Amino acid sequence: MNKTRVLIAKPGLDGHDRGAKVVAKGLRDAGMEVIYLGLRLTPEQIADAAIQEDVDVVGIDCLSGAHMTLFPKTVQAIRDKGGKDILIVAGGIIPDKDRPALKQAGIAEIFGPGTSIDVIAAFIKEHVTKK
Repeated sequence: MNKTRVLIAKPGLDGHDRGAKVVAKGLRDAGMEVIYLGLRLTPEQIADAAIQEDVDVVGIDCLSGAHMTLFPKTVQAIRDKGGKDILIVAGGIIPDKDRPALKQAGIAEIFGPGTSIDVIAAFIKEHVTKK
């Protein structure tokens, strides 16, 4: 069976990537193939990489407060480029009041600070659609 392919990326101008790197390493240690794109990416760059790398999951992270703009734009860019079956998850400091709208926009789950890698990996394993 092929490993689950996960792309981790930081959209926007947020320069804090320690959490994203910890999640990337943790998911790798959980048996997934992880691609970390890095910082300061546009939604279109993330979508292009997701399609080119044929990933099963995209994880996006935002600590800058721009999640209500960046997350939906990233989901839409991925869907527009043909990533209909890609599971999209998010992390960061996301207020509870924003979560329903983000889920409505296509974010499958939102993991806040302190979420264990085991919880994130279990969610991905349960919800990923294998090609």
